[in-house]
Amino acid sequence: MISRKFLLVITLLLSFGFVASAQQDSIPLSTVIQKTAKFQSSYPIEKVYLHLDKPYYAVGDTIWFKAYVTVEKHQPSGLSGVVYVDIVNSQDSVMDNLRLPVKNGFANGNITLNGDTYKQGSYRIRAYTNWMRNFDSEYFYDHTINVGNAIDKQVNAFISYKSTSKRATVKVDADITYKDPSNNPYANKRVNWQLMKNGDPISKGSGKTDDKGHLLVDIPENDPATITSGLLLTAIDMGDRKTVSNSFSLKGAVTGYDVQFFPESGQLTNGVRSKIAFKAINSRGLGVDVTGSITDDQGTVVANFTTSHLGMGIFALSPEAGKAYTANVTFPDGSKGTYRLPRVQAMGINISVSYPDADNLAVKVSANELFLQRKQNKSFYLVAQSGGVVYYAAQTVMQNMVYTANIPKSKFPTGIVQFTLFSSGGYALCERIVFIQHNDQLNLTLKPDKPAYTTRQGVHLSVLAKNNATPVVGSFSVAVLDDTSVPSNEDNESTILSNLLLTSDLKGYIEKPNYYFNKPDQEKLDNLDILMLTQGYRRFSYEDILADKNPQIFVVPETGIEVSGILRTTTGLPVGKANIRLRVPDKNYSAETITDPSGNFKFSNVVVMDTSKISLSARNNVNSKNLVISVNGELYQKLDKNPNQPDEIVNIDSAIAPYLANARRQYQNSRVLKEVVIKSTKFEKKPSHNDFGTFSGLPAQADHEISGDQLKDCPLLINCLSTMAFGLTYVDNNFYITRDYNAGKKIPVQIYINSMPVDVTFLSTISGAEVASVEIFLTDGVSGINRMNQTNGVLVINKKVVKKEKITLAQLQSLIPKQNDISFSIQGYSKAKEFYMPKYDVMKTGALGADLRNTIYWNPKIITDKNGVASFSFFNSDARGSYRAIIEGLDADGNLGRYVLHYVVK
Repeated sequence: MISRKFLLVITLLLSFGFVASAQQDSIPLSTVIQKTAKFQSSYPIEKVYLHLDKPYYAVGDTIWFKAYVTVEKHQPSGLSGVVYVDIVNSQDSVMDNLRLPVKNGFANGNITLNGDTYKQGSYRIRAYTNWMRNFDSEYFYDHTINVGNAIDKQVNAFISYKSTSKRATVKVDADITYKDPSNNPYANKRVNWQLMKNGDPISKGSGKTDDKGHLLVDIPENDPATITSGLLLTAIDMGDRKTVSNSFSLKGAVTGYDVQFFPESGQLTNGVRSKIAFKAINSRGLGVDVTGSITDDQGTVVANFTTSHLGMGIFALSPEAGKAYTANVTFPDGSKGTYRLPRVQAMGINISVSYPDADNLAVKVSANELFLQRKQNKSFYLVAQSGGVVYYAAQTVMQNMVYTANIPKSKFPTGIVQFTLFSSGGYALCERIVFIQHNDQLNLTLKPDKPAYTTRQGVHLSVLAKNNATPVVGSFSVAVLDDTSVPSNEDNESTILSNLLLTSDLKGYIEKPNYYFNKPDQEKLDNLDILMLTQGYRRFSYEDILADKNPQIFVVPETGIEVSGILRTTTGLPVGKANIRLRVPDKNYSAETITDPSGNFKFSNVVVMDTSKISLSARNNVNSKNLVISVNGELYQKLDKNPNQPDEIVNIDSAIAPYLANARRQYQNSRVLKEVVIKSTKFEKKPSHNDFGTFSGLPAQADHEISGDQLKDCPLLINCLSTMAFGLTYVDNNFYITRDYNAGKKIPVQIYINSMPVDVTFLSTISGAEVASVEIFLTDGVSGINRMNQTNGVLVINKKVVKKEKITLAQLQSLIPKQNDISFSIQGYSKAKEFYMPKYDVMKTGALGADLRNTIYWNPKIITDKNGVASFSFFNSDARGSYRAIIEGLDADGNLGRYVLHYVVK
């Protein structure tokens, strides 16, 4: 059950110098408050946060995570019973999609980064519930991880870029260094390279490394968009006809800077002195330090500025009507740029917020003389909300140009608070968001049973969770890491505090979010306020709320897996009050239901694991041979661009070198089979499009091909093809040729199973194990397929050949599909594996070989008792040095907690 706690604090700002209004307001303040409360009650804000065991990974690793699903003031959500977790590659294709059951607001799972599917590169993990799909996907949990490769890797490559801009083009030189895992350069090696965009080559060339392993790739002049959206593919010749390939993103290859300016409360107003925040970033989207000055249109310097933190800073300006202001900026490389500030408004009113002391906010409402003349004695409302809940509201009449008041911070919870100034007609005039930091998180601690430990020694840690001095029952997750092999900067991490309190409520990229919560001090609080001035916040629109314009709801919250559809006759008429039976053949599970008068049926809370076959039957009805069952398809979340793209690392080999070195030792230590000798081979003809006359006009060789081995572990073909179909983009339940789709030509690809044309939904009925290969044709040759079908491109799925055997007539009849008895695949709940922990107290020393684990311990199910106490035990690895234990979680009231313990292993 969802707790509904609404706190409506209505305060008359008499300290503002406002007096009560005698006029009839068009929209009373109470209406603003009531409609906001009604909206929040009807459309509660649900969030998902994932606690990952590590900040980065290697191919072959398992990502362990716990999902925290919260609602309102971070309380465990009772709204959704299912959470979805996607892992998406840098080409914005889903690699894995998990469906997990949520119990009391929590779920846990894991993703194995197997080498057949995952390669070195950057990936993003995205998590959401069905209810969250109704709203902006920018508020999903979205986190970028970088994955290295240490398995049988011969070549480490490091790249840097130097660009030269011309009028409409840019010239890029890429400096690449090739080294072996022991850091020795690959000298005098031939390298072939290609610049690729959307799977098509733009340019190519070759060269030879020097004695230090350097190669300079001279990328031809091109437009910046082509360069930055491309990939640089290289192949280094290792001898014996063997090459090793590497790919490099060019997103940050072009040197460039941008600066944006953000007046407090949204606008510059004539005669009203305002704070102006700014944010300077490089071409990768990361903050850079700049200095500069503001000049008016006479060239007079009216302000100077310099960055305070991560490219952000603030300065004050008293703008004058009729004047234009320019920012003159000096960037880190000495280059300069000029930027126009927003236009000065002749008439207006602003909100500004400052912090006179630790306990209060100073709110200042400033109008210029022209605004006061036209709006004098008019009513205005000031409303402050957090998480959709109104915590402060006031009504006033304007009689002076400037009014100030102190508001106690205690009125608001920790987190983002939005102040909005309304006219009496309900029009939002200006806004300002602030961050309230009470430092009121749970008092959460870990206590070790010894001051120090030895390798492979047992460790016992005690958990104590309190809200102030009161013990609490809470749910927590714990990861213990080896600091030597998994070094990390806590400022860079995504934590339960930085996510639920900050990034989950803001649009746009937040660099180093945990900086503001890692040992906060006054400087960090000041920088956090500058961040509030530079980031977007639009959880909902007051204009829509007051106009009773509610968001369109496409899907309802899921309590579990649902199977639904409609029963019709062969003539298309719906059949009411009919029996439908559901079976899961391999789970010995069945259920029955009755269709409603419109023929609709629904099975709720169907418990199936992984990908399972579901059977639906309507045969237990009168005239059942003339009945047709149609099943509602599953919903797939549309993909968007990575909002945290600046977190992608190009030189992963060097960025996480200690981790990859340890992973390499782990792999080598675990290997048994060093060499495989092939005695003989047997050639088998593989199915292809050439087996069918339908495709006689297609090119002999496909543009891209996916082998059956790559698909053998794929539960649902549609999920895997949406990520693996190179050169194609999967959007809105259709495949498109990527280059044409990006150019605005949105004509879908024609799909065939063998020689049978099918639509995309058919692909959800078969698994990858049934497929021999997939062939992708970006053109249809002389076949005329695209002209005939009004399509663009051809996707041929070659199914595996089934051995021919003689069958009886009865067996043949059983193969004919019956419309009143159908079977299909459904995505069930993903099974969460148990984290493996060695027990050295019951094993002989050295029985397991070298213990090189980097995640020493993972437990997503730490529950404190009524005394706030829990404990757990594990064994250290063979690594000496510092270990760190991270615990995160929350209690039933939504109080958050995080604690990091460092201990020594000798």
